[in-house]
Amino acid sequence: MNNSDMTFYDAIRKRGSYRQEFLAEAVPEEVLLRIMEAGCRAPSGYNFQTTSFLVVTNPDLLIKLADIAPSPATNTAPAMIIPLSSKKKSPKTGLSFEIEDYAAAVENILLAITAEGYAAVWMDGAVNLEDRRERINKLLHVPDDRYVRAIIPLGRPEKEVTQRKKKPLEERVKWLR
Repeated sequence: MNNSDMTFYDAIRKRGSYRQEFLAEAVPEEVLLRIMEAGCRAPSGYNFQTTSFLVVTNPDLLIKLADIAPSPATNTAPAMIIPLSSKKKSPKTGLSFEIEDYAAAVENILLAITAEGYAAVWMDGAVNLEDRRERINKLLHVPDDRYVRAIIPLGRPEKEVTQRKKKPLEERVKWLR
């Protein structure tokens, strides 16, 4: 399946956090480019565009990343996307929208991955354990003005991607008419 086979709403319904093993199949660079374009087109507070990305396909680096944050997904992923943030603040308000920028970009990326027929998992918490963020920053030579937010292992799923049950709309949406 590729991006011409799935509607936007199909991608939303089919997206799931895939924590299992991936097939040993490379993700083509043209697919990764489309996925990254989706991430870079996300909204950004003050248009500061505080989120940037590292796309890792180097087998040695993938192994080292899996050693830092081991899981079935990281151990077998043929590619990983590493979102980076900058804490740039507005000179007028002193506000930073790095969290919002990063979250919007990652959601676009996850939907694009699904639309392309691949699977992924957004691993934010795994980066926050122990000294993992610092180790990943060092391994990938992340500049001092940026820091690793998460890792997103992706590839062709070995098993079916499942979605967790969501609460009914009636429980989460209230109409004020």
